[in-house]
Amino acid sequence: MEVLRQDTTMRSEARRCAMRGSCGPKVVFGKPLPCPYDGPPSEDDVDRDLLTTLCGAEYAQGPTCCTTNQLETLRDNLGLAENLISSCPACRNNFRKFWCSFTCSPDQGSYLNITSTQTSSTGETAVKSVDFFVSEHFGTGFYDSCKDIKMGATNGYAMDLLGGGAKDYHGFIKFMGDEKDMGSPFQINFPNTPPPEYSSLNVTARNCYDNDLGSRCTCIDCLDVCEKLPDIPPPNAEPTCQVGLVSCLTFALLLAYGLAVLSFTLGYGLQVTLRRRRERSYERVALAADSASERVLSPRTHSHGLVGASSLAQYLDGEDSTATQSESRRLGRGASLLDPIETVQPRHYRLNSILRRAFYKLGIFTATYPWLNFALVFAVFGILNLGWKRFEIETDPVRLWVAPDSQSKLQKEFFDEHFGPFYRVEQIFVTAFVSDDASAPADKPPVLSWDHLKFWADVEDDIRNLESTPNGYTLSDVCLKPAGPDGFCVVQSVMAWFGNDLSDYDSDTWKDRLEDCAETPVNCLPDFQQPLAPQMVLGLVPEDEDGDKEYSDAKALVITYVVPDSLDKTVQERAMEWEYALRDYLQKLDERAPVEAGLEIAWSTGISLEEEINKSTNTDIKIVVLSYVAMFFYVAFTLGNGAATRDDEGLWSNLVHWAKNLPKLFGQSSASSTLSLDSRLAPTLLPRLPRALFVGSKFTLGLFGIALVILSVSSSVGLFSGLGVKVTLIIAEVIPFLVLAVGVDNVFILVHELDRQNLLHGPNAGGGAAGPAWAYGDAYSYGHTTPMSPTTQQSRARSGLGSQEREADHDHDHDQEVSLDAGSTPQYLSAEERVARTLAKMGPSILLSTVTETTAFALGALVPMPAVRNFALYAAGSVFLNAVLQVTVFVSALVVDLRRVEASRVDCFPCVRLPPRIALLEAPTSGGGLGFLARFIRKRYAPFLLKPVVKGAVLLGFGGILVASIISIQHIRLGFDQRLAFPSESYLIPYFDSIDAYLDIGPPVYFVVHDVDVAHRPGQQELCGRFTTCEARSIANVLEAERKRPDVSYISQPAASWIDDFFNWLDPLKDKCCRVRKANHDVFCDPSESPRRCQICYEDHEPAWNITMNGLPEGEEFMMYLRQWLISPTTEDCPLSGKASFGDALALSADGTDVVASHFRTFHRPLKSQADLINAFAAAQRVADDLARETGASVFPYSLHYVFFDQFAHIVAITQQILGLGLAAVLLVTALLLGSWRTGTIVTGVVALTVIAVMGVMGVWGIDLNAISLVNLVISLGIAVEFCAHVARAFMSAGSGLPVDHPAGQKERDERMWIALVDVGPSVLSGITFTKLIGMCVLALTRSKFLEIFYFRMWLSLIISGALHGLVLLPVVLSLAGGSGFPQQEADEEWMSHAIRNDYEYTWVPLQLA
Repeated sequence: MEVLRQDTTMRSEARRCAMRGSCGPKVVFGKPLPCPYDGPPSEDDVDRDLLTTLCGAEYAQGPTCCTTNQLETLRDNLGLAENLISSCPACRNNFRKFWCSFTCSPDQGSYLNITSTQTSSTGETAVKSVDFFVSEHFGTGFYDSCKDIKMGATNGYAMDLLGGGAKDYHGFIKFMGDEKDMGSPFQINFPNTPPPEYSSLNVTARNCYDNDLGSRCTCIDCLDVCEKLPDIPPPNAEPTCQVGLVSCLTFALLLAYGLAVLSFTLGYGLQVTLRRRRERSYERVALAADSASERVLSPRTHSHGLVGASSLAQYLDGEDSTATQSESRRLGRGASLLDPIETVQPRHYRLNSILRRAFYKLGIFTATYPWLNFALVFAVFGILNLGWKRFEIETDPVRLWVAPDSQSKLQKEFFDEHFGPFYRVEQIFVTAFVSDDASAPADKPPVLSWDHLKFWADVEDDIRNLESTPNGYTLSDVCLKPAGPDGFCVVQSVMAWFGNDLSDYDSDTWKDRLEDCAETPVNCLPDFQQPLAPQMVLGLVPEDEDGDKEYSDAKALVITYVVPDSLDKTVQERAMEWEYALRDYLQKLDERAPVEAGLEIAWSTGISLEEEINKSTNTDIKIVVLSYVAMFFYVAFTLGNGAATRDDEGLWSNLVHWAKNLPKLFGQSSASSTLSLDSRLAPTLLPRLPRALFVGSKFTLGLFGIALVILSVSSSVGLFSGLGVKVTLIIAEVIPFLVLAVGVDNVFILVHELDRQNLLHGPNAGGGAAGPAWAYGDAYSYGHTTPMSPTTQQSRARSGLGSQEREADHDHDHDQEVSLDAGSTPQYLSAEERVARTLAKMGPSILLSTVTETTAFALGALVPMPAVRNFALYAAGSVFLNAVLQVTVFVSALVVDLRRVEASRVDCFPCVRLPPRIALLEAPTSGGGLGFLARFIRKRYAPFLLKPVVKGAVLLGFGGILVASIISIQHIRLGFDQRLAFPSESYLIPYFDSIDAYLDIGPPVYFVVHDVDVAHRPGQQELCGRFTTCEARSIANVLEAERKRPDVSYISQPAASWIDDFFNWLDPLKDKCCRVRKANHDVFCDPSESPRRCQICYEDHEPAWNITMNGLPEGEEFMMYLRQWLISPTTEDCPLSGKASFGDALALSADGTDVVASHFRTFHRPLKSQADLINAFAAAQRVADDLARETGASVFPYSLHYVFFDQFAHIVAITQQILGLGLAAVLLVTALLLGSWRTGTIVTGVVALTVIAVMGVMGVWGIDLNAISLVNLVISLGIAVEFCAHVARAFMSAGSGLPVDHPAGQKERDERMWIALVDVGPSVLSGITFTKLIGMCVLALTRSKFLEIFYFRMWLSLIISGALHGLVLLPVVLSLAGGSGFPQQEADEEWMSHAIRNDYEYTWVPLQLA
C-alpha cells in the first residue's frame, strides 16, 4: 500500500525527521526497511558509541533520526563499501557523511521527502520510495573524491562497483539509490531541484588533495596529488625536424639533387658550346691551309696511342685513328704504343697468376679424368648427405623467430616458471552473415537479435557439454576457476549477463536487460563473480548523435573461454585434447551457422596458432613448383645458344631453304640429274631439322647443372643437420631460389667461355695455321667496325703477319678484322686443353663471386634469430658447395659433353650418332659466333652506354634513384603481419581481421619485480602506493602516473597492486577479512567460523594499523599473514582477499619464507596494428627500465606477444650491422682478388646502392622490415655481388697497365669496359637476370600474400635493381674511375699455356718494335 505524506507544507524551524527505526524487510531474509516518521529527532534507542564510530564526533550528543537497528544496518553497508574505498580517506569520509546525513541527521526532514510507502513482511508500514535533495556542490565534491579510486583486483575502479561506472555525480548517487538486491532495499530518488519547502544537503565535501591527513589520498587514488612525469615523445616517434610536409633529411636530399641536376645541365651545355666553337675555328684554319700541308686534327681524333681504341671508333675519325688502332692490334692485347721507340710489357698481378695456374691444373685434371673426378667428388658429397639422418624441422614459433638468449625469451621463461604460462585463450567472434565478403565491418548489420541470442545460447550449452576424445574432458575439467575447483569457469560472453539462461526473458525484454547490463555491469555479475565490461563481450558498438553507446546495435559478439596453461605436460595435454574437440566443433559450426541462423564466426583455439603456421599443405605450393620448373627449363634450353652456328644451321633458316627448294621437287628440273654442291640445296618433301637441335643442344648439360644445384642444397642440409642445425621452412623455400640464381650464372659463364675456346681452337677453327679470322675477330678481337684502311694493311704487312691473316674474309653483316695476335693462336687444341683454359680464365671470377657471397651470407649467422642464423649458414654452405661442384664435376661434364658434340652424338640420346652433312661451302658463322644478346651489347648497348653524355645521364639517374630510395627508407615500417604466416585459406586470417575490427580492449601486461626484499619496510615502500610513506616513485605510483599518459606508455588500466590490497586486508575496520582464533592467534579463522571464536587480526596490535605503515607486519610476521592472504577466498564480504585476484601474482620460495618475485598486472590500450604492438613493447620496456632505475629492483614487462616483437627492438641495429659487415667483406675480398682497392671500393659502393634501392622499394611497396625481409636483404647483397663481380673482373683483366692519371687513361678504361660488357654481359643477363625474371613472373600468379610480398615483390625488386646497377651503373663508374687493369694475355694463349705448365713468372721485358 502507498501512503503519501499529506503535510509536506507544514515546515518550521524545528528539526524534524522523515523516517526513523526499522520496520522489517520487504521479503524474508531481505534488508530491513526504515519506518516513515514525521516527528522530532530523539535520543532514545541510540547506541552512541556505534554512532560516533560510524558518523564522527558531531553525533556524540544530541537527538538523532536513527535507532540502534538502523545503525547496525548502516555499519554493515558501510563496511561493504569501505572494502573498496577505504584507501582514500576523503572518499570514505564523504561516503559516511552522505549516508549518516541520510540516516541519522536531526535535520533529515529538511532534505528528505517520503513519496511512497509499502507494507513489509512483518506487516508494518515501511518506506518504499523517498526523494533525497543533494546540492550540486556536495554531489560534485563527493563524486570527485571517489572517481579515481582503483580496484586493483579487477584492474578497474571502485566506481565501477560502487557507482556502476558513473561518469558524474548524478549517475553515482542514482546508482546507489536504485532499488536492487545488492544495493538499496527501497528506491531513493535524487531530484535536481527541491520544492520550496525543502532544502538540499549542502555540506562541504572533503577533497582528496587536502593537506589534512584525515582526508588526503595517495597518488594512486587521487590524480591531483600525483607528481607529473616529464614529457617524453611516444616510442618510435617521427622526426621532429620538418621543413613543410617533409623531413629535414628529405629536404636536404632534394635540394642537393636539384643542384646536381642543374649543375650538370649547365656544365654540359657550356661544354657543347665551347666544343662547337673550337671545331668551327679548326675548320676555318683547315680551309685556309694549303691542301698538301699536314692536316689539322680535330680535338676528337687524338687518341693518345690508345690501346684497343679501335673499338671506340665512333669517338675517332681520320686516318690517324685507324693507324693507331692497327699499331695497337699489331702489338697485341695488353700492350700500348706509348712511346714511338719502345715500351714495356704491362704489369701483372701475382695473385692472378697463382689463381689461373691453380685453376688450369684443376681443369686439366678434371677434364682428363672426368669419371675419376665424378667418383671422388660424389663420394665426398655422399658422405655429407649422411647428415640427413639427423634432419629436423623447427616448427615452434618461439624457437624459430626468437633468439635463445633473447631478453624477452628469458623473461618469458622466468614468468612461466614462477607464475605459470599465460592462459590458453579460446576466442570466438560472432557477426551477422553477409553474402558480400568485401563489406566493411562497420557496414555489417547488428548481430544482436532475439533469434540470434537463442541460437547462440544453444551453442554455448553445446560447448559447455562438449567432450573430448578419448578421455572425455569437458570445459569444466580444463577451464580457469578463480574461486577454486568447485567454482565456476571464466566464460566472458554476453550470455553471462543473462545468467546463461534466457528462460526469464523474451523478445520484448532481452534488449532492456542487455542495455542495463552494458551500462552497469556490476548489476549483472556472471557466475564467476567478476564484472564483464561491455568492451569485453561486444564489438564495434555504434554511437548516437549525442555520443551515447547503442549496445543493442553492436556489430559483433566476443566470446572468450579462459583455459589455464601449465608447464606440466599432463595438464597441457588435457587442455589440448579438449581444444581439438572444440576446434572440430567450431569448424562444423562455421559451416552451418550461416544457413541455420544467418551468423558467421571467426575463431581461434589454443592449438590454432602453431598448427596453422606449420601446415605443410598450401594451395600455392603448385605455384612455387611451377616457378622452379620454368627456371629449370629456361636454363636447360638456353644454355647452348651461345655456341656458334652457321646461318643455315638454325631452324628458321632451314625452313626458308626448304620453302625455296620445295618447288624444284615438282618442277621440270627435278628429273634432271643436276649435281648439287651442297646437300642443303637439294629439294626435300619435309624440311630438314637443324643439327644444332640435336647435337648442339645442351639440354642434358643444363639439367646436370641444375642437378648440381639441388645436390649442393641437399649436401648443405646434410652437413648442417649433422652438426645439429635445424632446418626451417624459410630455408626450404628460399635456398633453392638463391643457389639457382648464383649457380646458374657461373654455369652460363663457363659454357660461354668454352664456346669461345671452341671457336678459337676447336676442330672447325680453320684450315690454316692461324684459323679463320672470323672465328675470333667479331666477338673477341676487340676491334672496331670500320673498314680496314690501307694504312692498317701496310702496318700489318710490316709486322710480318702471315699471308692468311692478310687475306682474311669479312663478315657478311659488316667488315671484320683479323683477331689480334691470331698468328700465335694454334689451329687446334684438345678438348681437355680447351676446358682447362676455360676454367683458368673464369675460375678466378667464380672464386671472387663465391668467396664474396659465402662471406656475406655467413655473416648472417651473427643475427641471433634462429630462422635467420640457420638460413645464413645453409645459404653460405649451399653457395660454397655449389661452386665446388661447378669447378670440379661440372667441368668434367663439360668435357664429356664436348666430346659428344664433336662426335656428332645426339643430346639426351648419346648412343645416336648423326652422319656429317655434305657442304662444300664453308661460310663463316653468323655474327662471329655471337648470340643475339652479345651482338646487341657489342654493337648497340656498350657503345651507347660509354658516351660521355650518357654517362652523365646515368650518374644523374642513379643519383635520383639513391635520393628516392633514402627518402622511401624513412617510411619503412617494422613488423610482420601474422596473417601472412598462415595458408591463404586458414581460418585464423578472418579471426585476426576480427580482432582488428571488433576487439576494443588491449592485452594484459605484467610488470614483474624480483630481487627486492618485500618482507621489510624499505622493500615494501618501493612497491606500495596507498600509504603515506610509500616512495613517490614506487612501482605502484609510477605505473599509475604512466597510465595517465596512454599515448606514451600504451597503458590504459590501473595496475593491480598486490601489496596495497594485502595491507588493506589487514585493516581492522574490515572485520570480515583477516581473523584469528581468540585462543590461538597463530591459527586463522575460516570465513564460515563463528565470530565468537574469532577476533580481527589487528584488533589489539601494537602499534596499531595506520596509513603511515608504522605497525604493519615485517619479517616472519609479514610472511605469515601473506601466506594466509594468498589462500583466503575472495568474497562479497571481503573482496580484498588474495586467492582469486592475486593467487598467481606472487612466487614464494620453496619453504614459503620469502617472496622470490611478484607482478603488477595492468592492460595495454587496444593495439590495432603492427606499429601499435611494437610501440607497446617499446613503451613497456622503457617503463620497466625507469622503474628499475628508480627503485633499484629488477623489473621487466611481460605480455604474450612480447617474445615475438623483441626482434623489432633490435632489428634496425641488426640490419645495419649485418649489411655493414657484409659490405666490408665485399670490399676486402673484391679488393684482394681484383688487385685494386679503387675497383673494390666501386664494386662495394654499387652493391650498397643495389641494397639501398631494394630497401627503397620496400618503403613504397608496403614491405615491412622483419626477419624475413632481413634475409632477403642479405640475399640482395649476395646477388648484387654476382651481378657486379664478373663484370668487374673482366674489366680488370682487359687492361694495359696504364696509370689512372695517364692522358689516355679515360679511353683505355672505356675500351676495357667495352671488352668486359661483351665478354660477360650476356652470361650475367642470361644466367641470372632472365632466369630469375621467369621464375618471378610465374610467382606473380600466387594467391598467398606471404609469397607475393616477401618473394615476388622483394625478389623482383632485387633482380631489376641488381641488373640495372651491375650492368648500367657499374660499367659507367668503372669507365670513369676504375683501377688499372691486369691483362691476361689470352691473345697469346699458347704462350699462356706454356707459362702455366712451366711455372714461369711474369717479368718486365721491353718489347722490341720492328
